[in-house]
Amino acid sequence: MKCPSLFRRCGNAPGALTLEDQAVVDALLAALKNPQPWTTPGGPDLIAVTLVHPDTPHAAAYLHGRQLGYTGRGWLRCETTAILGAWQPAYAMLTHAAASLPLPDDVGMAPAHYALYIEARKRDDSLDGFTLLRVGPYTQTRHAQQDYDRLTASLDGRETTLVPGHRVSVRFGPFDVSDHPLFADPYEADAVALLDAAVAGVSA
Repeated sequence: MKCPSLFRRCGNAPGALTLEDQAVVDALLAALKNPQPWTTPGGPDLIAVTLVHPDTPHAAAYLHGRQLGYTGRGWLRCETTAILGAWQPAYAMLTHAAASLPLPDDVGMAPAHYALYIEARKRDDSLDGFTLLRVGPYTQTRHAQQDYDRLTASLDGRETTLVPGHRVSVRFGPFDVSDHPLFADPYEADAVALLDAAVAGVSA
């Protein structure tokens, strides 16, 4: 009898499972019993997620995870209805990692790099400085591009005078969900007004 790829051990009798395999099957069935789409009351239809190796606690990046393509992808846009419940350890055996396979090139989720960072860097060619303002998340890249263009135009000619000793610039970057409280919502206020308020706060 050929052992199914899901199991590492086979019993002597056809169709028999070892006690260890039966425990694994029981855990998987319990985790998969009546899965419901993950939702947050009043939450968005899309959220930003990052894919990590299933044996990786939280978002730490281990070598094994990198080799299997579970890191370095940044944040991805994911429909909340595509998520079935909270993560269960029993799901790990169903992942590409369990079969020692890399993730597909196209996992079906678009990048969620919809955030702008306005930074003040020292003018002495060092990397010293600080983030003046974080704006995001943007639901569409074109909205981020529009605000980027407006902020860049607003900084033109005064990027070295807004914060003494610093050069202020704006750049695109990933929206880090874990840092959500640090971001200003671009849909609740004008981005240029947010910049002016941030500069006023530094000058005060």
